[in-house]
Amino acid sequence: MLKLWGRRNSINVQKVLWALAELGLPYERVDAGMEFGVNDTPDFLAKNPNGLVPTIEDDGLVVWESNSIVRYLAARYGAGTLWPEDPAARARSDRWMDWMLTRLLPALTPPFWNLIRTPPERRNQADIDAGLRKLEQLWPMVDSALAAPYIAGDALTMGDIPLGVCVYRWRGLPIERPSLPRLEAYFARLSERPAFRSEVMQPLT
Repeated sequence: MLKLWGRRNSINVQKVLWALAELGLPYERVDAGMEFGVNDTPDFLAKNPNGLVPTIEDDGLVVWESNSIVRYLAARYGAGTLWPEDPAARARSDRWMDWMLTRLLPALTPPFWNLIRTPPERRNQADIDAGLRKLEQLWPMVDSALAAPYIAGDALTMGDIPLGVCVYRWRGLPIERPSLPRLEAYFARLSERPAFRSEVMQPLT
C-alpha cells in the first residue's frame, strides 16, 4: 500500500491528500513534520535528505516534492483524468503548477504565516503588506485564465491541485479581497468536489 508521510495541515501535504482522494487510492499516512517530528530521523532522511514533507513510498519508489508527487500520482493512476492525455492540456496544467511554486506560494506564505500561525504581537506587518501587494497582482492573472471551468480546460487536472489549495488559504485569511468573479466561481466548483472538501477545506492552522 502507498505510504505518505506528512501532517494534514500542511499545504503541500494537502495537495497529495487531495490527489489521492480524487484518484480513490488507498494509502497509509504517518504524521510527520513540525510538532510530530519524524522527518529528522535517520530512517526518514534516508528516504528524503531534505527532511521535508510530504514524502511518499509507492511500490518501492520514494518520491518527494509535493508537485512532483502529484505529477507522479496523476501519471501512474490518473491517465485521462488528472493526467491529461492531450499534450496541450498537460502543458497548461504543468505551467500553472510551476507558477504556483515560483510566483504564487512565495507571495502567499508571509501573510499566511503571520496572520494564521503567528501571535498578533509578533506579526511582521511589512511582510504581510508586501505579500498582499504581490497577491493583488497575481490573482487577477488566474481570474483572467479561467475562461474554462478549470485551469487547463473543462475537467479538473493535476494543475488545479496546487492552485486550488492556495485559493482556499487565500480565501481563509482575515483580509479584504477584490472581486474576481471567475476565481470565485472556480472556488465554488472546487468546493462541490468531495475530495476537496474532505482533504483541503480544513480549519487553517
